[in-house]
This record gives sequence, structure tokens and C-alpha cells, in this order.
Amino acid sequence: MEPGTAYARTVAQTPRLSTKISSIAESATLKVDAKAKALQASGRPVISYAAGEPDFATPAHIVEAAERAVVDPKNHRYTPAAGLPELREAIADKTARDSGHAATPGQVIVTNGGKQAVYQSFQVLLNPGDEVLLPAPYWTTYPEAIRLADGVPVEVFAGAEQGYLVTVEQLEAARTDRTKVLLFVSPSNPTGAVYSPEQVRAIGEWALAHGIWVISDEIYQNLTYTEDPEAAPTSATGILQAVPELAEQTILVNGVAKTYAMTGWRVGWMVGPSDAIKAAANLQSHLSSNVNNVAQRAAIAALTGPQDAVEQMRRAFDRRRRLIVEELNRIPGVVTPVPEGAFYVYPDVSGLLGRDWNGTTAHTSLELADLVLDQAEVAAVPGEAFGPSGYLRLSYALGDEPLLEGIQRLQRLFG
Repeated sequence: MEPGTAYARTVAQTPRLSTKISSIAESATLKVDAKAKALQASGRPVISYAAGEPDFATPAHIVEAAERAVVDPKNHRYTPAAGLPELREAIADKTARDSGHAATPGQVIVTNGGKQAVYQSFQVLLNPGDEVLLPAPYWTTYPEAIRLADGVPVEVFAGAEQGYLVTVEQLEAARTDRTKVLLFVSPSNPTGAVYSPEQVRAIGEWALAHGIWVISDEIYQNLTYTEDPEAAPTSATGILQAVPELAEQTILVNGVAKTYAMTGWRVGWMVGPSDAIKAAANLQSHLSSNVNNVAQRAAIAALTGPQDAVEQMRRAFDRRRRLIVEELNRIPGVVTPVPEGAFYVYPDVSGLLGRDWNGTTAHTSLELADLVLDQAEVAAVPGEAFGPSGYLRLSYALGDEPLLEGIQRLQRLFG
């Protein structure tokens, strides 16, 4: 045998790439949005409801803070991996104000967007085989982030008939001796569902009683609505606001992206017990180090400056919410629960499946999404990206005119 032959054979038998990374699915929401943008670039008049980002510009005072920061040499250097002290303090203040939880700046770490905060939270908490209770429908990134931390996502599904809200009884039925974490999201992406204070308290007390960690994604907490469009804005009830005793087993994740129309600025954060935040800071020091300093300065302005623009955007979302629900429910076979938060609707479209539409029959919501893109030039994300088939997610974070035009196209197709 030639020298090195055995080694060469061994290398040839070894997977070329990491099996863990190779198993990750592409973000379905980004995939649909990219496809819609490619079609738009080719000249097709596609209206896309796929992207989960506000269509508004970042408020002017935030941009001005960034302009001042970019010419200041102190922002041209490395800063603490856990975040600028001023921003960590501003985040602690916001957490006390909106989440009802008094955290110190030392219990805060600034991340590259809320997505990194989610990723790091699972990395910090999970060991191989640990189970995470994942209420479904869920944001498409959650199960992948759990698997990347060698955890096991356990879906707990609540359909339209439940308002997409899981119950304590469902969580208890899914709990095993391997359950370590509950992912709690209110308001929800993709459904816009918001848990009542009583529901939040019941779920929090259940987690406390069983020693289960909670990762609470609060990225949409300031985007909630009531029946009265003129009512003063309120934040969704935070799990630590409802059950303060849960603080030592809870990580809050959040960011400026949705509330302040800052998706591209990439500033998020984690708030949690000191040991968990220290572990996350150690991870981040090797993973990415500090977040862009100019973006951090902009985030300080967002959290500490005037909130008038935030309320203007929230009211616009509320108006669009009412419009899209009313118009979608005009389509026979479509059932759209009224979302109380975020900027998504999640209609049950099972009544459209298995029927002929201009010579094409869709048997799944994945096939239905392809059908509406092809025949109506409307882009929506299929339910398979968030859990079971039979649903579509549509974002109403787009202009009033295209929002209505896209739904009218669906009405003509399915009328």
C-alpha cells in the first residue's frame, strides 16, 4: 500500500462539510422574500408580504445620532464585547419600563440583532439532548437555533381555533424529564397572537414550579393593539412582569429592529441572570466581539429619545391590520383570526386546498404559496415554514396601496 493511501481513503470517507451545519434549512422567510425581489427585478409586478420588517425609514433623530457617531474617533475602535455601557444602561431602563423587570446593566449583553440573542441563549442553556418546548406556529429560526445547540425542539401546536395560543395543559402534556427550556413569544411571529396577563401568569407559574428555563422573545412587545385605535399604547405583558420569581431562570431577548424600523442596524440584546449573561459574553467575545459602535450609538438614541415616531408607526400598522383581516376574510375558505400584536396575519387557508384554481390544485400551503405567486403575483410564506401545513403568513408592514392591491388579487383568484 502506498504511503498515505489509508489516510486518503479515511479522508474520502469523511463528510466534506459539518453534518450539523449541512442539516440547517435556509430561512424560509428570507428565501421567499429573495425570490419575490428577484421577480420584481425581472420586471414582474410582484407584491410581497414575505419580509418581516417595517416599510418606514428609521426615525430622523436616530439617524442623526449615527451621523454624529460615525465621525467620532472613539467609535472607530474596539469596545467591550458585551456592549457600550451607556447602551446596556438604556436597555436595563427599557426592560424595567416595558417588561416590568429591574435588571442591572451587568445583566445585559448587546448582540448583533435579536437573532444572535436567540442563538446565544440556546447555546448558553442547552446540553446535548435537552428538550425545548416550542409553541407552534413558531418563527422559522427557532428550531434551527435549538438544533445548533444540540437541543431537541418539541413542538406544541395551537391552531386558529385557539387563537394560536398554547395552554398550560398542552405544555404539561409535552413535558418530559428532558425538558429544560420553554420558548415563550408574545406577541408572536408568525401569528400576531398575544397572551393575556392571566395566560402569561399561568404559564410562568407552571415553568417556575417545574424548574424550567424560559427564553422570552420580546422583540414585538411594543407593537400591540386594542379594539380602540385611539387607545394609548401598552406593552404586551412580560413573563417576568407576571411572575417576578422566575427571574433566575429566564432570559429575555429583544432589539430595536421592529419597534424603531431598524432591521438593518443589527442591534439586539439578552437580559438574564448574571451567570447566563457572563457565559454569553464569553461566547460572544470569541464569536463576534462588539456590535458596530455607530449602530450602538443609534440604539441609545432610539431607546432614550422621543417616541413619537414609534407611535405613528404603530397606528399605521393598526390601520393596516384592520384592513387586511377584513379583506382576507372576504375570501371564501379563508379564516383569519384578528392579531393583537406584531405586524403579521396568519390565515387558515385549508379551505382553499384540494380545489382546482385555473387548472392547478394545491394540496399543501407550500403548493398554495407557489400557486398565488405564479397566478396572482403575490408572495406569502407557507405554513410549513412555521409548523403544520394549511396556513400562510402575510406581513402587513408594507404600504397601504400595495397591501390592498395584493389582497384584491387574491380575492379575484379565489373569488
